[in-house]
Amino acid sequence: MSTGTELQETVADLVDGSRGVLAADESSGTIAKRFDSIGVESTEELRCFYRSLLLSTEGLENYVSGVILFEETLGQRDDAGVPLPQLAAVRGIVPGIKVDKGKGPLPGAPGDMITYGLDGLAERLAGYKEQGARFAKWREVYPIGPRNPTRLGLTANAEMLARYAAVCQACGVVPIVEPEVLMDGDHSIERSAEVNEAVWREVFAALGRHGVVLELLLLKPSMVTPGGDSPRAPPQQVAEYTLRSLRRTVPAAVPSINFLSGGQGPEEATANLNALNSLRQAPWQLSFSYGRALQEPALKAWGGKRQHAAAAQRALLKRARLNHLAVLGEYQQTLEQA
Repeated sequence: MSTGTELQETVADLVDGSRGVLAADESSGTIAKRFDSIGVESTEELRCFYRSLLLSTEGLENYVSGVILFEETLGQRDDAGVPLPQLAAVRGIVPGIKVDKGKGPLPGAPGDMITYGLDGLAERLAGYKEQGARFAKWREVYPIGPRNPTRLGLTANAEMLARYAAVCQACGVVPIVEPEVLMDGDHSIERSAEVNEAVWREVFAALGRHGVVLELLLLKPSMVTPGGDSPRAPPQQVAEYTLRSLRRTVPAAVPSINFLSGGQGPEEATANLNALNSLRQAPWQLSFSYGRALQEPALKAWGGKRQHAAAAQRALLKRARLNHLAVLGEYQQTLEQA
C-alpha cells in the first residue's frame, strides 16, 4: 500500500460526519493529577486498567472514530493479554499516538512556550505504526497576555507543527495539528478571536511552506471563548465567533476540525459544539477531540474501583453519544438528565 493510500484510508476512517476522537493521551504527570482528583494513586497497573476500561466500552465505536494514546498505553495489554491499541481497532476505532515530548519556555519570547520532540520522530513513528498507530498528534500552546503570543511565538510554534506534520505524512501517518490557545486569563472573547486567528493564519502558512497536504490532516484547535477568569459566553456567541475566525483563516481543503475542550466542562463543551453545528455554515466537519470533557464523568464513576468499571463505561458512552449528537446539531440540554 502506498503512503498516499494509507493516509487517505486513515482520514476516511476518522472523518465520517458523525463521530469524534477520544483523547486518552494524558502524560504521566497529567493522569496523576486526574487520579489525584478521585483519591487514587497513579500506578502503571491502574493506568492500564483504566484505559483498557475506556477502550473496551461496548458501543463506543458508534460515537468515536479514533483514540489518541500515550506512548505507555501503546505497549500495554489488558487482563486477557490483548494489546490496548487492538482493543480499539477491533471495534473500528483508529488508534493514534501523542508524539510530542512536552513543552518549555521559548528563548527570546518571554511568556511563550515551545514543544519538544522532533529529534528522531520518523524512527519513532515507524515503531508506533508497528504497534498499531495510524495517526499522530502534536500540541503547541499559546498563552494570551498583554504581550503574548509574540511574533516569535507565533512563527516558532507554527514551524514546529508544520515540520511535525510533514514528517508524519512522509511516514504514512495522518497528523492531527493542535495549536491550543489557552483559556487561562481574564481576556475577552474578542481578544481570544484575535489571537486564534493570528495563530491559525501562521500555522497554515507554515504548513504550506512545508508542502503538507491539507486534505490528509486534521486540525485540533481551541474554540473561541473568553478567558477562564471571565464570565462564560453563551454557546451561540462561542459558535459565531469561532466559525467566523475559522472561515477567515482555515482552508476548506481541511477535512475535519476536531475541537479540544481546553478547560470547558463536559456539558459546556457539548453545548458549544452543538451550537457550531447548528449554524450549518462550515465547509469542514466540525467534531470533537475531547479528553477531560469526555472522560471526567467516567473517571468519577470509576473511582479507582474495579467493581465500578461498568458504571464508568456507561458514563463514557453517554458523554460520547451526546457529543455525537452535537456533531449532528441534534443535542439538547434535556438529554443530560435522560
